[in-house]
Amino acid sequence: MSDDLHGPVDFILLEFPAEADTSEAAAAMLDLVESGTIRLWDLLVIRKAADGSVVAVEVSDSPFAPFAGARSGLLSDDDIAEAAGVMEPGTGAALIVYENTWAVPFIAGALKAGGQLVASTRIPAPVIIEALDALDAS
Repeated sequence: MSDDLHGPVDFILLEFPAEADTSEAAAAMLDLVESGTIRLWDLLVIRKAADGSVVAVEVSDSPFAPFAGARSGLLSDDDIAEAAGVMEPGTGAALIVYENTWAVPFIAGALKAGGQLVASTRIPAPVIIEALDALDAS
């Protein structure tokens, strides 16, 4: 894989109840990384207390421990503050930046054919489910 060619990079914030067991989510992400489907750039675990204060949690002290040290420098303090701003008090979250490496061969083929990306958007899963439910109902 060329260092000059990358797949789309996503930034996600997964919020969980404070005492949630996130081991299944962490294991699924490890499978994605090990299979080469994604490349993990950053992973931070944060908690937002009932009073609204935010603390970083040591990743090695969480089910996401296999990703301890995943820090590319892409996430800034402003990104962390923005993520914490949308979190509910009394929750924890995984702030993740990852590359969709599965797309690299497709992107290479498209570029070779002279293609260029002119638009991109993400449709949230709940919107898709709502649309499919509406189709089923009609």
